[in-house]
Amino acid sequence: MEFKKYQHVERFGSTEVKDIEIGECLIFPKLDGTNSSVWLHDVGHIRAGSRNRELTLDKDNAGFYAYASSNDNIKNYLEKHPTHRLYGEWLVPHSLKTYRDDAWRRFYIFDVCIDKEDGGVEYIPYDIYKPLLEEFNLDYIPPLAVIRNGSYDQLIYYLDKNNFLVQDGKGSGEGIVIKNYNFYNRYGRQTWAKIVTNEFKEKHIKEMGSPRIWYEFIKEESWNIVKHFKSPTINYKLLNNLVTKRIKEVKQDIFS
Repeated sequence: MEFKKYQHVERFGSTEVKDIEIGECLIFPKLDGTNSSVWLHDVGHIRAGSRNRELTLDKDNAGFYAYASSNDNIKNYLEKHPTHRLYGEWLVPHSLKTYRDDAWRRFYIFDVCIDKEDGGVEYIPYDIYKPLLEEFNLDYIPPLAVIRNGSYDQLIYYLDKNNFLVQDGKGSGEGIVIKNYNFYNRYGRQTWAKIVTNEFKEKHIKEMGSPRIWYEFIKEESWNIVKHFKSPTINYKLLNNLVTKRIKEVKQDIFS
């Protein structure tokens, strides 16, 4: 098995996840760490990745490869389930600093997958992978709720309920991820949706600054712009200036 990048979790309301709320949905807390993965390359050889690349001891990512390659529980799990690929959040300080002291530098699994012949992955439902992970005492992210045919207001309600691993009295987490294991979008892809809290967005701006917001805007919204405006010609220099101007208008308290 080789490195495979984790899917992009789409903003709720975008065309990529239209109608994902129809049917049974699991609402998961969204952690603010670094996206990571681990798999078995061959017997006894653990490989690990960040969001965009395979890791090594020389080119690690916040120490995740060193952690994963020496973790007997991960190794034993993958040797029993050699076709599984574990995706999760390696919880190291990012924008949110309010997680409990005992939560840091641990790997919280949010998806277990099996490689498919077409190069994609098959997502194993939570109810199936939960007991498999528990057998080896592996950390995972539990759902906040299971709802059926949920409304936007119902989803927003769970934003404030996301206090998973957060210190008492320190607010809520980054946001929520909506998973419907029976949902495939209009392009035939199995895709998850997310909603991020306004509080997290403000902390993200303070921590990362407007250049990072520009990066997030392009990463999150480019496809939606192309689809909505039918492949427009974009002046990115002008767009960058407009995004920065708008950030300063909306968040005057941060930039004053």
